[in-house]
Amino acid sequence: MANDNKPNPNRVKISPWIIYGAIILIFIFISVATGGQNFSEPAKTTSSKFNSFLEQGAVEKVIIYNKTEAEVYLTAAALKDPKFKAVAKDLLNRPNKGPHFVFDIGNDEIFQKKLETAVAEGKLKDYNFLPKSNWTEILFQLLPILIIAAIWIFIMRRMSGGGAGGGGGQIFNIGKSKARLFDEKTDIKTTFKDVAGLEGAKEEIQEIVEFLKNPEKYTNLGGKIPKGALLVGPPGTGKTLLAKAVAGEAKVPFFSLSGSDFVEMFVGVGASRVRDLFKQAKEKSPAIIFIDEIDAVGRARGKNNMSGGNDERENTLNQLLTEMDGFGTNSNVIVLAATNRADVLDKALMRAGRFDRQIFVDLPDVRERKEIFEVHLAPLKKVEGLDTDFLAKQTPGFSGADIANVCNEAALIAARYDKKAVDKQDFLDAVDRIVGGLEKKNKIVTPEEKKAIAIHEAGHATVSWMLEHAAPLVKVTIVPRGQSLGAAWYLPEERLIVRPDQMLDEMCATMGGRAAEKVTFNRISTGALSDLEKVTKQARAMVTIYGLNDKIGNVTYYDSTGQSEYNFSKPYSEDTAIIIDKEISALIESQYQRAIQLLEDNKDKLNQLADILIEKEVIFKDDLEAIFGKRNFDANLQPETDL
Repeated sequence: MANDNKPNPNRVKISPWIIYGAIILIFIFISVATGGQNFSEPAKTTSSKFNSFLEQGAVEKVIIYNKTEAEVYLTAAALKDPKFKAVAKDLLNRPNKGPHFVFDIGNDEIFQKKLETAVAEGKLKDYNFLPKSNWTEILFQLLPILIIAAIWIFIMRRMSGGGAGGGGGQIFNIGKSKARLFDEKTDIKTTFKDVAGLEGAKEEIQEIVEFLKNPEKYTNLGGKIPKGALLVGPPGTGKTLLAKAVAGEAKVPFFSLSGSDFVEMFVGVGASRVRDLFKQAKEKSPAIIFIDEIDAVGRARGKNNMSGGNDERENTLNQLLTEMDGFGTNSNVIVLAATNRADVLDKALMRAGRFDRQIFVDLPDVRERKEIFEVHLAPLKKVEGLDTDFLAKQTPGFSGADIANVCNEAALIAARYDKKAVDKQDFLDAVDRIVGGLEKKNKIVTPEEKKAIAIHEAGHATVSWMLEHAAPLVKVTIVPRGQSLGAAWYLPEERLIVRPDQMLDEMCATMGGRAAEKVTFNRISTGALSDLEKVTKQARAMVTIYGLNDKIGNVTYYDSTGQSEYNFSKPYSEDTAIIIDKEISALIESQYQRAIQLLEDNKDKLNQLADILIEKEVIFKDDLEAIFGKRNFDANLQPETDL
């Protein structure tokens, strides 16, 4: 690959039309060079007809090529004769300069004597015997082959990258690495200052950069520079951003590419690109290689042998393993990789000596979310005194990418209403838009359906307000949003561990919507689909994952390696499956009956809350406090959204 990835402004781009024009000019040149035939082929004739032309004095000159073929040029007077009308004009309807006829001669000596006699009698002006080159015929024979070869090369260039990605754009360089090189000459503006939160991960990554800048600091104590570091975490948490910061901070060459860049339709190309990548890195060592989405090439081997492409991927992985820690490896090359699917990676790739460090990049907590907001709010025109603490509390479970999207969406909403600055309400609307979807105020909802939706959402609000461990509601709306007919915004506590009573309270609050329909109308509807999905997952997790069920006991069927997805059998017997199904159903039904009992005891308040919701369409925490009074359960709560 080229060392400089910047586009070359002096590079001449040749248009295909120029090539087409050049080909046409070549044909014109060939036509002119072969006698100026003005795009007109001479007509075929015979020796007897030529003799009659000669007797009439219609022939001006004759040229014999290779003593076998004669070209006949007619006189100007003969061309005016109607019987020569077919050869008097060329294809462009211009006077034909000749030759006008062509024919094969017999004995050249007899033919020459006939021409000498005609010249002596004044019936012929001139004749000549010439050798004829066949280079034009050879050219026309080779032309189709050349065209086919050019088309093949063009297609192969497109299939191998179309000229992008360094050497991969050339058909003969298809095995070359597609990695981009960043060094001190490359304009990379992302630094560690742009990475908010992630203090532990930043410390680890900064230390790796320091290893390469000042290795003596560590090697003097007998330590060795790590071979690699693997960034693991959910999507959008900043893994690639950390790598960009390394590229911006490191004073060593930084090679960046994706795991899919090793994948190609040709056999052996992936392994060849791995070899070429590490060869380039060793030549520029000390250096850093960053492979984004490494799970594209680093999946566990031997898991799905039914596919033919599996062997090619395994060959690529084997080459990567050898380059990272094998015979002749260079310790001055550090490999960084990022993935959100560490469970599917090969164990040989994860071992110490290849990826010595696994850095978990988790979702940010409330303090880190505040720092991320401050980074993304910097370029926005916002109102004075905007409370970033409040924004951080309104976005639990949001990744760094989600927060960046919130800030951008808030700016778009403010611009939509012609505001001069982005305010607090714009951010709240942006959170609602991202989590719940776009409001559908024009959706047709009958009064009966609106009443049912209001009762359903009021049921959630009532039950969650009365349970100690359930998250109280901050806001409820019955305006259709996205695929939901109503939405409720909760204020949950950010817990590190969860106990059974907390999970049961959450399940009870989730079933509050359907329970409210049962208590009020004595019938239920399909509106509780998302609630049923959520509560079923919680109940199944209690029974089969966390070991929180008395009948199943302290047993988990969770496989942290992710290999169970390849198995066609369950890790428990049929009898145990029956018990699991019964326990899940019993958990859900018990919390459903508990929610019904709570709502029966507070039916008048439920209806009162539903009436306010029908009237205003949106209610807040103050409306709940006016009906139910202050909530007795005081905790350090952070907001969340549930639809």
